[in-house]
Amino acid sequence: MSSLQLNADVGEGYPFDADIIALVDAANIACGGHAGDSNSMRATVKLAIANGCLIGAHPSFPDKANFGRQPMRMEAIALTTSLIDQIQALKQICDEEGATMFHVKPHGALYNQAAFDKELASCLIEAIQAVDAKLVLMGLAASPLLQWAREAGLRVQAEAFADRRYEADATLVSRQQPGAVIHNQAEALAQVQALMSGSLTSIDGARLRLRADTLCLHGDNPEALQFARRIRALLETSHAD
Repeated sequence: MSSLQLNADVGEGYPFDADIIALVDAANIACGGHAGDSNSMRATVKLAIANGCLIGAHPSFPDKANFGRQPMRMEAIALTTSLIDQIQALKQICDEEGATMFHVKPHGALYNQAAFDKELASCLIEAIQAVDAKLVLMGLAASPLLQWAREAGLRVQAEAFADRRYEADATLVSRQQPGAVIHNQAEALAQVQALMSGSLTSIDGARLRLRADTLCLHGDNPEALQFARRIRALLETSHAD
């Protein structure tokens, strides 16, 4: 079985950051695009340091009004500049706190679009390289983004989800489609176990291979936090076997 890391998106204004950071290996910290400011970034960096978490920037389209969840049309230079500013803002705080920033994971609409849109992917890759070419890009497993990033010389981590259904081509089922989100915890835990073996069942019943390095956990409400604890326990049990 493969060893999956756990990551979570934090610093977005939810009250459970300390709890979720205690469960994960990597913290993706909002850095001003969709949420976050210098105060929240610094507080979250300190939490990550205290828990021995890898620290990553979580940049997005500059759109706090829509929490970065709506696609935006931007000139490439404007988007690249915004992403550089966001990533650099967190890196500066890490430097001031004596921490090392390890990775970058895009947020929301940028995450979904850059996974398949080469122009947007190029903006993201260029921004990462402008700040620190040693940073790892975390993105959707099996997406073209990861190959484009490798070709540009970046290291990558492939990310999968416990609570999202997949199409037979390993893309995520659109949230607009019924059944896209797994609400039953037993089903989601079964998907985690499948991902640990490098496979899963698509929404239409097809068996597919999907190699992932890291699994996204959510901790924006008490129920999600409890589920995150169950996933952590499952992985700990697996690692002990």
